[in-house]
Amino acid sequence: MEAAPVTALQKLRTIQWHEQDPSGELSGFEALVEENHLQNFLLWHEEDIARCDDLGAERVRAAKRVIDRCNQRRNDLIERMDQSIVESMQPRTEGCTFHSETPGMMIDRLSILALKQFHMKEEVERTDAHEDHILRCQNKLTVIEQQIGDLSEALDGLLQEVQAGTRSFRVYYQFKMYNDKELNPQLRRAA
Repeated sequence: MEAAPVTALQKLRTIQWHEQDPSGELSGFEALVEENHLQNFLLWHEEDIARCDDLGAERVRAAKRVIDRCNQRRNDLIERMDQSIVESMQPRTEGCTFHSETPGMMIDRLSILALKQFHMKEEVERTDAHEDHILRCQNKLTVIEQQIGDLSEALDGLLQEVQAGTRSFRVYYQFKMYNDKELNPQLRRAA
């Protein structure tokens, strides 16, 4: 696995899904990357809705529920990507340095950066914005593109080190508490 096909897929789907309804077309590990990116795509746009003050409390509440579901699914997919990488690469479990972030977490961050890149580029291309706004957004877009490059390089480096047996990572599984009726006192009380 390498970062370049992951970032290319994320960039492509971001463009496509802004023009047509999202649909999954892939299988295997690519399908996990695509589904993770879809959850971030949905989350991004639902977060925009949740911040609108003029939609009424019920719509904001509904947005919060969608956000919670997308976040849960997103975290589940990060773990599934990591599990797939563990199964295919069989990283060492001791005797080497452990990376603080898993490859799945890095792929998820690349997904969010792909969305930031797309939306910042939209700002750069606006014809109704002041020149100083365009310049600030262009500077931000440059930084986002650098972040994508740096994170892609870091992901490739991690995977190479895992393969060489000089570095590893652990999948801890998130134990999200906010959606669990047994762990969230508010949900437990309501049940």
